Amino acid sequence: MTPVDEFENEIIDIRRVSKVTKGGRNLRFRVTMVIGDRNGTVGVGVGTTNEIPRAIQQAMRDAKKHIVTVERVDGTIPHETVGRFKAGRVLLKPAYPGTGIIAGTTVGAICRLAGISDVLTKSIGTTNPLTLSRAAVEGLARLRSEQQVLATRSATWKEPVAEEETAHED
Repeated sequence: MTPVDEFENEIIDIRRVSKVTKGGRNLRFRVTMVIGDRNGTVGVGVGTTNEIPRAIQQAMRDAKKHIVTVERVDGTIPHETVGRFKAGRVLLKPAYPGTGIIAGTTVGAICRLAGISDVLTKSIGTTNPLTLSRAAVEGLARLRSEQQVLATRSATWKEPVAEEETAHED
């Protein structure tokens, strides 16, 4: 990571993949990487080349192309959501302050680099890190703040009225 780079990065997965051809097996390396600024911006990228260092550079470039912004409220997410990608599903739930990131390695790295400090997650379906990371980013991209929801509904926020005040109005 260069000092002028504003993103931190973390390698999620390195796999040796092969393509069988008439001449034999072609071996390559696939790197899945997540980048983020710990302030609501995160991206996941994949790089596949013959050498691991070049695959890492390629994954970093790909992650910068696929950056999403994440809505956060007091270190957690504003509401529950499910991210879906192919066979992978990731359930993301808001958590109370002090809970921490309750997640596996893949989704935990994405939440950390997105700047989320308290969240509950559950991976459903696949255990493939690439599919899980794409599902988690898709779920985080779907998050909407209270103001965004009210703007789309063209409504205004009303303070909730206590039940005692409404019950005694005869």
